[in-house]
Amino acid sequence: MTAAALPDTITIRPYRVSDANDVYTAVIESIDAMSRWMPWCHSGYSIHDAINWLMEQESCRVKGTAHEFAIIGPAGQYLGGCGLNQINREYRLANLGYWVRSAATGHGVATRAVRLLAQWAMVSTDLVRLEIVIATGNTASIRVAEKAGASPEGVLRDRLILSGRPHDALMFSLVRSDLVGSPEH
Repeated sequence: MTAAALPDTITIRPYRVSDANDVYTAVIESIDAMSRWMPWCHSGYSIHDAINWLMEQESCRVKGTAHEFAIIGPAGQYLGGCGLNQINREYRLANLGYWVRSAATGHGVATRAVRLLAQWAMVSTDLVRLEIVIATGNTASIRVAEKAGASPEGVLRDRLILSGRPHDALMFSLVRSDLVGSPEH
């Protein structure tokens, strides 16, 4: 994928099991860049890992426990993923995560995906808060959260376990009242 082939516009859509080969290829391409920040992305990642995860996402979507989406370029190319997980129904919040394959990074794909996902969440769910938790050293992901308009809320000490060790994380949020302009208090 060349810079000229990278999209100005993207879409997100629910994952399908048929995405397994695209997911696997993108993960393998991106291990060097992502494995430090995403424990599931490792040198032993297999096509079976992709299939199993995709099958699990169908079940999660039906139960409403997670909503994971493929990020798709205008020509139908798979660029990465974004989603809502760790949904807390009582407090109406969820974790928002994202990743973009190495060949598509640095072109605003993740930022656009975060904005699309936040819009989807406000229209399609009753969630009032989306949290983005990022390891303090993950500067690329921090830039995405900032560019997507997420509000920084502070440092969470030893919040993430990466490579078996605790790491500090930054908390960002996107809240319904900011996104749709009508507070529900």
